[in-house]
Amino acid sequence: MMKLAFLASHNGSAAKAIAQACLNKHLMATPALLVSNNAGCNALQWARELGVKTAVINAANTNDPDTAIADLFIDNQIDLVIFSGYMKLVGPKTIASVRGALLNTHPALLPKYGGRGMYGRHVHEAVHKNGDTETGITIHLVDDEYDTGRILSQKKIPVARGASAAEIEEMVKAAEPDFYVETVRRILTGEISL
Repeated sequence: MMKLAFLASHNGSAAKAIAQACLNKHLMATPALLVSNNAGCNALQWARELGVKTAVINAANTNDPDTAIADLFIDNQIDLVIFSGYMKLVGPKTIASVRGALLNTHPALLPKYGGRGMYGRHVHEAVHKNGDTETGITIHLVDDEYDTGRILSQKKIPVARGASAAEIEEMVKAAEPDFYVETVRRILTGEISL
């Protein structure tokens, strides 16, 4: 069975949905590890409650977070890494440790509104400012740049006329966990190849 690791900086709500789907046997994978750069994040708490091994790795506790994360992935024989609101660019050793099997979610239809500085509320403000009639979610492979990895799946979300950036953000956040679970299911069944 495929072993999953999660990277989260705050709530990791999509990661939690995936871990729960594994534990409920809706996904045939094992949620093995959650790594955060933020010792106070909610994701660490729910991971511990679900029995998922956790680790905090950041510049305050190691001189080389890239090597530390890569070593954890290798030591735990991780097959697939799920980014869920992880707010750091990972290094080349981390990428190489699970090459071609690191997934990130982006709150827009890439390549639109991607790149450095385009995350969270910044994306939704851009959608609002430009008067877009749709936005969405993109799940893509992680490489050494922001939001440039191969796109695996996208979900379009209509934007109501006059919707605020906060309302757009809530729509995307509400749809993300189920869409991420479904995308991981499609990867596990071979419908989406990495």
